[in-house]
Amino acid sequence: MAEITLKGNAIQTIGELPAIGSQAPDFTLVKADLSEVSLSDLKGKKVILNIFPSVDTGTCAMSTRTFNAKASDLENTVVVCVSKDLPFAFGRFCGAEGLDAVITGSAFKSTSFEDAYGLKITTGPLAGLCSRSVVVLDEEGKVVYTEQVKETVDEPNYEAAIAAV
Repeated sequence: MAEITLKGNAIQTIGELPAIGSQAPDFTLVKADLSEVSLSDLKGKKVILNIFPSVDTGTCAMSTRTFNAKASDLENTVVVCVSKDLPFAFGRFCGAEGLDAVITGSAFKSTSFEDAYGLKITTGPLAGLCSRSVVVLDEEGKVVYTEQVKETVDEPNYEAAIAAV
């Protein structure tokens, strides 16, 4: 279990992020167009998992915008933005913002993603949602970088994630 905060108040997650050097757990998420994306679909590419509670909050929206801008410059790299938001919310947000360099991945169908990655929030008002985290994978699906943001309202360390790619 990891302890993070939400506006200074302690909240916990179900576990810990995958260890550096470990094989990332496979996942299946639902994209904005209702098709599915799995980790196995991304084999051979570097993957940045930008994970957050909801795209309808300011910090989550900013991380999606920022990774979208940075993703267009990265060779052989894909950014997957993950939350429990419905695919329709992702589609609305990305369409309104003109964001097309990220893949959106809704984990609304099951808890397998956030359970496997140890980032499901278990206490406080955001219980059941994903904690703000970044996980970077190499072309073979091995974890090369992780960050679980300690204060949920703060943005992740974009530069460290990009440097890990």
